[in-house]
Amino acid sequence: MMERLTNAKEGCAVYDELTAVDIKKMREELDHRVRVLRPQLIEEVQTARAFGDLSENFEYKCAKQAKNRNDSRIRYLERMIRTAKVIEVTGAADAAGLFDRVTIYNEMVKKEMEVRIVTTLRQDALKGLVSKESPVGKAILGRRAGERVEIVVNPHMKYFVEIRKIEKGEDDESLNISSY
Repeated sequence: MMERLTNAKEGCAVYDELTAVDIKKMREELDHRVRVLRPQLIEEVQTARAFGDLSENFEYKCAKQAKNRNDSRIRYLERMIRTAKVIEVTGAADAAGLFDRVTIYNEMVKKEMEVRIVTTLRQDALKGLVSKESPVGKAILGRRAGERVEIVVNPHMKYFVEIRKIEKGEDDESLNISSY
């Protein structure tokens, strides 16, 4: 049975829509963190603890922080895997879809830019990787080259882009999952 998160504001189920590759990458990271990192970090905490007075033991504090960060990431990955809704990467041949590279012209800043539409787990705006859930991703998904699209950031901030080119992409495992 798939566990659901509930959006309290709307009272409906919320899933993280992820691809099979997203799940695979998370399972690999989870396995590494549980089998390799966790034992190492526990050993580092025990070694640092042996140095003496814990109130002034910087090594101990650092080792505990590293262990706690790892444990937190493990819990995050487990929750993401447990609550994910696995989606297929499909779309029309001539329309913008998941993992496609889309060249857009931003009319507000008068600049052309290339973005790649990805799942929320792989977004990185600085690298041009925009989530399908972001205002830009939502607006251009399913649209075709030549279309003028309104991007609604919030009720007071809107702008238009023109889709200039779409290069079909695939979920090829080359994109890393984000840290958080």
